[in-house]
Amino acid sequence: MNRAEALKQLKNSRKRIDELDEEIIGLIKERTSLAGDIARAKMVLGMDIHDPEREEVIHHKIREIANNQEINKDSLTQIIKILTDLSKEEQEKLLRR
Repeated sequence: MNRAEALKQLKNSRKRIDELDEEIIGLIKERTSLAGDIARAKMVLGMDIHDPEREEVIHHKIREIANNQEINKDSLTQIIKILTDLSKEEQEKLLRR
């Protein structure tokens, strides 16, 4: 690979990362918006927002995906923890209304 090819690859890769970031943010927004449905269902069912059993299922699934996709499972687990915390925060906010 020469310098021109490297610069082109760098530019194209960064462009694709920017596109993926937008997609990821859209998916996070969609995931978080489901918190309203979850909060309403939990209210009717008399469930707490915090559901350790469900969280363990999620984390187990994420560890399997990380292993299958050869992604660092600790980093991926941290990302999913942030997403589940965001969902719980949204649920709590909706229930306080």
